[in-house]
Amino acid sequence: MTETTNEATQKQEPTQALIDLLSLSDADGAHTDEDIFVGVSLPQPRQRVYGGQVLAQSVAAAIRTVDPDRPVHSMHGYFLRPGDANQPITFGVQRLRDGRSFSARRAHAYQNGVPILSMIASFQVPDEGLDHQDPVPEDVPDPESIASTAELLGSFDHPVARHWAYERPFDVRHIDSSIYIEVDGERTAHNAVWMKTLGPLPDDANLHRAALAYASDYTLLEPVLRRHGLSWVTGGMSVASLDHAMWWHRATRADEWLLYVQDSPSASGSRGLSFGRIFNRSGELVASVAQEGMIRVPTE
Repeated sequence: MTETTNEATQKQEPTQALIDLLSLSDADGAHTDEDIFVGVSLPQPRQRVYGGQVLAQSVAAAIRTVDPDRPVHSMHGYFLRPGDANQPITFGVQRLRDGRSFSARRAHAYQNGVPILSMIASFQVPDEGLDHQDPVPEDVPDPESIASTAELLGSFDHPVARHWAYERPFDVRHIDSSIYIEVDGERTAHNAVWMKTLGPLPDDANLHRAALAYASDYTLLEPVLRRHGLSWVTGGMSVASLDHAMWWHRATRADEWLLYVQDSPSASGSRGLSFGRIFNRSGELVASVAQEGMIRVPTE
């Protein structure tokens, strides 16, 4: 069925917002040992900056200071403070090292004069070498056969439900049942989703890498919640990302379907740890992710 112009426009608007979000502006006249950039935030129903956004923008800022022939291959970041989605974010990038094959950058995201995220990223000139990967999971249903978030939450008259359903730039589809409202089935520390941007992105490999960092934070703590039968609407629950690491293994596009497989090996001390593997539709492992998050649940 051919999409109407209005439907295509509705799909493109969040994608264009993502592109604009990652197109940071230069801070002219800044005198510092850092390269300074400024970014905006996507509106959020709870007025708090989405963690994947500040990660992706920090990656985009660091990319701006590295030779184009050195793509980012890893980053490690710590979330230090919650960000205010109603204020701009300043990104300061320090050029730590430029070697023959690798470059290293430290990026801080600032609001109100204090850092809200600290990240170090590494870049490498493409090279040949050993090559292997974990196999892609078998018997996974096609994304076209799975309900979208808009189909699951579109009928709920709630600002968070509307935001998840219509305002996020990525289409996220759960392989098993989602845990937006309730947890169905086995309480297992495993989660998997298909995801891609709602609309096409430009042919800019760096943009696709940053966009993948953006989406990597969406569902990474869900294996912890699913294991303990907790949905996102559990009353009194508090969830916040503490740190985030990502490794880009192979080139890919964020506007084509990607399979994001997640598992949690441990939860203790009000913290949960999750690992994620991202495969393209051809079965190539394109990225790996790790995150620890704070998860506090009220006692009885």
